[in-house]
Amino acid sequence: MHPLDRLDFPTRVAKRAQYEAFEFAVIDDGVRVRNCSHADPADHEYTVTVQDGLPTACTCPADERFDGACKHRVAVAIRSPVLDAARTTPVAADGGQASDGSENAGPEIDCDCGELPGEFPCWECVRTGRKAMPE
Repeated sequence: MHPLDRLDFPTRVAKRAQYEAFEFAVIDDGVRVRNCSHADPADHEYTVTVQDGLPTACTCPADERFDGACKHRVAVAIRSPVLDAARTTPVAADGGQASDGSENAGPEIDCDCGELPGEFPCWECVRTGRKAMPE
């Protein structure tokens, strides 16, 4: 079942979740959602908690005040790569990706990282959350 089928939200929220200029970052607590539609996006940055593949809570005032999911939770739910990264990318205490020792298990990833210089990852690995950009 798709996460949108498990969330309750009005049409107005769905439209805003689609057209507003959101930026996403997977963090320890879930997904940081920044709304760049505002003049000062840093003042419109919230954390969406993801549990069992579903955006379950948001730190925005609307999520607490109104019934149903807020636009930030819906925005995460409609962007499968963001939602997938949030539920499959464990983060280590040092901010890197945690390892369960199974890096060599499973199918080989088809990407272009090997063709790039140094530790620079390809776009597909960054987009899917398999690798982070070097600092």
